[in-house]
Amino acid sequence: MTERSGLWSPTGRTRLAAVIGDPVHHSLSPVLHNAAFRALDLDWVYLAFEVPAGGAAGALDGMRALSFDGLNVTMPHKGDIAAAVDELTPDADRLGAVNTVVREGSVLVGHNTDGEGFLRALRIDENVDPEGKRCLVRGAGGAARAVVLALVTAGASDVVIAARRTEAAEAVVAMAGPPARVGGVEEADGADLVVNATPVGMDNVVGIDPGAVPIDPSRLGPGQVVVDLIYDPVVTPLVEAARQRGAVAVNGLGMLLHQAAVAFRLWTGQDAPVEAMSAAVLRELAHRA
Repeated sequence: MTERSGLWSPTGRTRLAAVIGDPVHHSLSPVLHNAAFRALDLDWVYLAFEVPAGGAAGALDGMRALSFDGLNVTMPHKGDIAAAVDELTPDADRLGAVNTVVREGSVLVGHNTDGEGFLRALRIDENVDPEGKRCLVRGAGGAARAVVLALVTAGASDVVIAARRTEAAEAVVAMAGPPARVGGVEEADGADLVVNATPVGMDNVVGIDPGAVPIDPSRLGPGQVVVDLIYDPVVTPLVEAARQRGAVAVNGLGMLLHQAAVAFRLWTGQDAPVEAMSAAVLRELAHRA
């Protein structure tokens, strides 16, 4: 295997991990995890496999047959993998979604590290504890569900779900419980923490205006923290607009890094070298730009 940082060759004892999704060619997970393995001199390699919708169970069969130790899961497979693994952690069960699979002997255990990754990014990178905070989450998809559950579990005082479809927002509330509630995007001006968990503002997505913002910037300002879970582009229209209004605004790279770090620990038993992972992903994004 050849990397930009040097040469490395697998052995007969090399341990395997991978990500599955469709599409998956854009995934930064191979960059993150291979950088971590090299930083700690671990004989592991991380690959990416494009698996079409409906192929999740077959991918798990392959994981078993080839003795993969770890698997990450992205769209559209998180729900199907949750239904196909042998065991689920409580959060993964509650969310009905798995983004990380760990092989424990012959048992495949489904985890969801998104919520923990989000909280670590807030607490470690931004020195923000959501306990007692008024929060608004834009969206009601898989990422939004994980963020809402994490905020509720962390003791937020109010968690508003503002989504285009009321029934989807109601389903998130039913999953997370109080203080989660359905609300409107106009409540952003009363929130301490505002999170965009929609693809609005993402580059190269059919049907989405890359210049659009999911929240009216006039409702944002000093004293607020705005998190856009999008990381491509690195500075999204929402992040730029929120900063111009005086808010602290960050993209989704922190969550990406920290959810990967949680998965890395589950697979290897070692703390992830987050700085090495961050440097590698920033180099990759600069290369892609």
